[in-house]
Amino acid sequence: MATKDAALHALIEPVVSAMGFELWGIDYLSQGKHSRLVVYIDHPDGVSVDDCADISRQVSAVFDVEDPIAGEYRLEVSSPGMDRPLFTLEQFARFAGHHVKVKLRVPFDGRRKFQGLLAGVEGDEVLVRLDDEEYCFPIESIDQARIVPQFDD
Repeated sequence: MATKDAALHALIEPVVSAMGFELWGIDYLSQGKHSRLVVYIDHPDGVSVDDCADISRQVSAVFDVEDPIAGEYRLEVSSPGMDRPLFTLEQFARFAGHHVKVKLRVPFDGRRKFQGLLAGVEGDEVLVRLDDEEYCFPIESIDQARIVPQFDD
């Protein structure tokens, strides 16, 4: 986790936990004057729009005091959804057996994007099976990963 993400996570996690939710992860996209912070929250009973609004207000209050992001930014609070992003080794392990899309920070075998079956976790590596091949990606080499929802016909 990058230093900025770790600092934001440290500020946000206690707020989300105190409200009875799990901080699934954060995406901080620094884009000059149009930065965006997406906070993903989860709960066994689901996440409502009102839950997102309540947590957004609380996180905003903390950010007003701590001021961790210079300049303007947009705060979004969301459920991870069916195509949930995966951030930690624990999340990858929890969703083993699901289909995933993985985007790497640098190319491997000439490509950065892989889609296949999440086979599990070994040490600090994520295992993804594509056809008959299994790829091991160190967690720090993964830029983004998402569950690919599967629907029965």
